[in-house]
Amino acid sequence: MNKFTVDPRPPIYLSLDEEQWNEKIARSRELASPCGLCARHCRAMRYKDTGSGKSVLPATGFCGITYRALISSFGPHFGEESPLVGSRGSGTIFFAGCNLGCSFCQNYTLAHLGEGREVTDEQLAHIMLRVQQMGCHNINLVTPTHVVPNILNAVRTASRLGLELPLVYNTGGYDDPETIRLLDGVVDIYMPDMKYGEREPAEEFSGAPDYPEINFAVVKEMHRQVGDLVFNNQNGTAVHGLLVRHLVLPEGKAGTEKIMTFIAEKISRDTYVNIMAQYRPCYKVVGHPVLGRRITSSEYRAALEIARKAGLRRI
Repeated sequence: MNKFTVDPRPPIYLSLDEEQWNEKIARSRELASPCGLCARHCRAMRYKDTGSGKSVLPATGFCGITYRALISSFGPHFGEESPLVGSRGSGTIFFAGCNLGCSFCQNYTLAHLGEGREVTDEQLAHIMLRVQQMGCHNINLVTPTHVVPNILNAVRTASRLGLELPLVYNTGGYDDPETIRLLDGVVDIYMPDMKYGEREPAEEFSGAPDYPEINFAVVKEMHRQVGDLVFNNQNGTAVHGLLVRHLVLPEGKAGTEKIMTFIAEKISRDTYVNIMAQYRPCYKVVGHPVLGRRITSSEYRAALEIARKAGLRRI
């Protein structure tokens, strides 16, 4: 058995007691009204109850969502990272809305146009149970940041009804650090994007100039909670830890060198890093002078070499 393989362990959220669940759910709703769940801090009053005793209409956050989650689709997904897919697929739940608003978003109908159906927290819990019944290896929450209160409430309900799959937090990486700290003891596998190593592209393409410093801080906190990625030695799927995704952009706009150096020096050289080559121009960057083309094979090979030179061992 190598250091990255462990015996099957139960999801960590199963160890939470009722008081801990209540505290986390209550605090998540406080963070959502006025909203500071993500680093954008749009301050929208997304819940009717503001704590003042006055009933107000919920407001829509930057993400396009009020107090109920929108689900686009759910079910087994075989296009995710291999440690999550295994033989039966990763149990993805795609949430509509997003806190980033990237101009090159490949899922812009979900993220920008809000393509999805509204569900209650109880319905979300039963969706999680349905995904488990489908035989998936995990519950993969795609773009979850803006609906953390809904997720927490749903996981509590689902766990009471028999949910026992690892929870994957599949995020764009622009979460508020307090939100991530709140998820300590809930999330088994963090899978954040590390999109940018420089402020200028982050501002130009995602309207988030502080993305690098926010992202680096939250990824460090994620690793503090769950450590390096480890696997179930019975079926070879991941059960706990950090898995980083990095999408290579044309002309080095993703800042690959800064990101890989940070991971190697400040996180762990054993961090599991997926360096992705599937960039294609979508949405607002079609025809863009820089992002209006796919990356070249030499650009991708250069990104891999940067990671190797940084000392990363699990690319």
